[in-house]
Amino acid sequence: MSRAGILGLGYPSYFIGMLTAYKILGSLALVIPRVPERIKEWAYAGFAFDFISASISIWAVAGFGWTVFFPMIFMAILAVSYIYRHKIHVLQHGHGHHA
Repeated sequence: MSRAGILGLGYPSYFIGMLTAYKILGSLALVIPRVPERIKEWAYAGFAFDFISASISIWAVAGFGWTVFFPMIFMAILAVSYIYRHKIHVLQHGHGHHA
């Protein structure tokens, strides 16, 4: 989301820098292979909170419309990435979570 978009939702300007830093750190955690799995899980959770919160904020300020779904597109991509990362991990390491 753009600077104007974030400010338009009523968030303070310092929020932009924090959000940017968190997104950069989360992205690095997901793409650097040697980052521990627990950190990757937190990065996925952080992005999920971000996308869900963005949709809720847009809905609360602008009302229900197509823009509410825009962050959910990224949430869907994140979910696919998360699911396939676990499948690849199980194939590479031969273990997984069993219910």
